[in-house]
Amino acid sequence: MTGSVEILNETGIGRVVLLCEHASNRIPAEFDDLGLSASARVSHAAWDPGAMALTRALSTALDAPVVASTVSRLVYDCNRPPEAASAMPEKSELIEVPGNVGLDQSQRDARTQAVYAPFCQAVAQVLDARGPDTVVVTIHSFTPVYFGQPRAVELGLLHDQDSRLVDAMLDHMDQIPHRRTERNQPYGPADGVTHSLRLHALSRGLANVMIEVRNDLLGNEIQVANMSRDILALLEPALNDITIREGAS
Repeated sequence: MTGSVEILNETGIGRVVLLCEHASNRIPAEFDDLGLSASARVSHAAWDPGAMALTRALSTALDAPVVASTVSRLVYDCNRPPEAASAMPEKSELIEVPGNVGLDQSQRDARTQAVYAPFCQAVAQVLDARGPDTVVVTIHSFTPVYFGQPRAVELGLLHDQDSRLVDAMLDHMDQIPHRRTERNQPYGPADGVTHSLRLHALSRGLANVMIEVRNDLLGNEIQVANMSRDILALLEPALNDITIREGAS
């Protein structure tokens, strides 16, 4: 397998480090498309449409380093630990993944070493070179309809045990009244989606947030630019707020 992770703007001097675990739908040739149809390979099951474009826009605005997976999450989901069945799912929503059925431990270990380990090493490399005021922001997108149910939320701000950044961002929701923004929606810690936050941010005591954007709002460059602007309207003052609060404590 060729490289499974990329680091962009590693020398960026902004306070934020951006992660994009589901940036790509690339399935390396040795996996024979995991037995998926062409439509399944470009669906939300295989990646987070628009997430990497949004990550790039935010990186430019914040001068933030980026760590991104370059392999489909159906090969290995870098936001899941190796022991989780969902790290290499046999089914994603309504889509069966034949190439993931009946994997033995050696096959699972091989994928873990080829995809997950390099991603984690790259994140550690970037974070370990930075100071204690670094903030980890992971960028994701979600489908507007899930198991047949429409989702009204447009922008989700997710956290695990450390809610300080999300709390501060929500304090500025009046800046984007046109967006339906919610805490821990459409997923939350109970759904197992905060693995990266726990592993890379909580373990280092770094403030963090997982940002989920409904993917029909990231369909073109204008939409991406608008969403980036709206996220920054929450994130930038929140970064200042938590600095002031921590300085006063």
